[in-house]
Amino acid sequence: MFPFTLGWSWRREALRTNLWLVPMIEVIVAIGLYFATHAIDRAAFDHTLRLPAWVIFGSADAARQILTTLAAAVITVVGVVFSITIVTLTLASTQFGPRMLRNFIRDRGTQFTLGTFVATFVYATLVLISIGPGGGTNTFVPHLSITLAVALVTLSMGVLIFFIHHIATSIQLPQVIASIARDLSRAIDVESDDDGVKIEAGPSVSELLTRMREGGGEVPAPASGYLQFVRHETLVGLAAEKGAVIRLHHRPGHFVVSGNAMATVWPAGAAASVSQALRRAHICGPNRTLVQDLAFAVDQLVEIAIRALSPAVNDTFTALTCIDWLGDSLCKITTRWHPVRLHRDSHGFVRVITAQVSYPGLVERAFEKIRQASRGMPAVMIRQLEALTKIMEHTTAPDQRQLLLDQAAMIHRASVESIPEPSDLADVQEEYDEVLRAAAKMAGLEGR
Repeated sequence: MFPFTLGWSWRREALRTNLWLVPMIEVIVAIGLYFATHAIDRAAFDHTLRLPAWVIFGSADAARQILTTLAAAVITVVGVVFSITIVTLTLASTQFGPRMLRNFIRDRGTQFTLGTFVATFVYATLVLISIGPGGGTNTFVPHLSITLAVALVTLSMGVLIFFIHHIATSIQLPQVIASIARDLSRAIDVESDDDGVKIEAGPSVSELLTRMREGGGEVPAPASGYLQFVRHETLVGLAAEKGAVIRLHHRPGHFVVSGNAMATVWPAGAAASVSQALRRAHICGPNRTLVQDLAFAVDQLVEIAIRALSPAVNDTFTALTCIDWLGDSLCKITTRWHPVRLHRDSHGFVRVITAQVSYPGLVERAFEKIRQASRGMPAVMIRQLEALTKIMEHTTAPDQRQLLLDQAAMIHRASVESIPEPSDLADVQEEYDEVLRAAAKMAGLEGR
């Protein structure tokens, strides 16, 4: 289940991050709906079917006028919706950073709104074309299709009201920050799944790494870009077939340079046959994604925080909100995140050794840049120490506690160096003492 879940997550992300898929599906549905209603209207025109009286729209000339008005109104609103979308994307790029644009492009509410109006326009246009020439009593008039076109326009007006509300809500910073945190939480859940392989056989990891250093063959990267996804199950199957072991040098989120070593294969003779499959299993692109890359979500929250702390913005409360969500995410990572570094085949032999972001790396990403940007700001330093206290209560190992204590000590030293007011410094000291007490408490519980 674990490889399938990750593979589907990547495909879902790739399909979701565009503005054309949902509108295209809605247009196809509208075309299918037109053919269905047109067939019913043709049957009614041939007197093989009787329509209710409330769907009758009069003469062909009246029908043309109604449909022309509807189509013109809908295409005008489509332009307004596109304009609002572009303004929102511009605002997001300026206020939140260019890397936040993907979060707005992948928004289903925006995609659904665009698709609804475009599909309504296409449907109304097709119905207009289907009306027969002339204006006599024998001219074909698709009464049911016209009735449905009016209903779709009415529905589109409701969707427009929803869209305005949705945009006004989604551009609020707390909503943006919370949505990134939710994406990070889902990514933690996916990477915490068990791959189901419990058997262990063959050489140890240290022995395999030694063999690779002494006689492994390198596979170069075919193209430059950010590594977005790795199909581990494909690599495991190929390595098992060739009797080889693959060590990946890059994890999703790393920038891969064309021609540089992408992986090492042992034995070296299998490198040539594994090379093509490695290229297919590695998906690179111009940007990072959350699939298999937890550090990206952490970096997004940190970017919003340090932008808020810049002198040009000076929005302390936004930085505090980011710290709260970073603390929540690190609590989950501390207790639930168990990344798989070794991928074994069905017989328990190690086939793929991956590069994974470490727990210390995630903690450092979450605290260091914000600490550096918040010198002289006691409120931000206090909130960081509060987050460290909460994370400390979820630790299960001495090295985790020591890592958090090191971060707390750096924040404390920065406060002593940069905060001139004694009362503010005393508040920071009090919160630092809370971190120390939490660490002592967790160490005591572990010793029992």
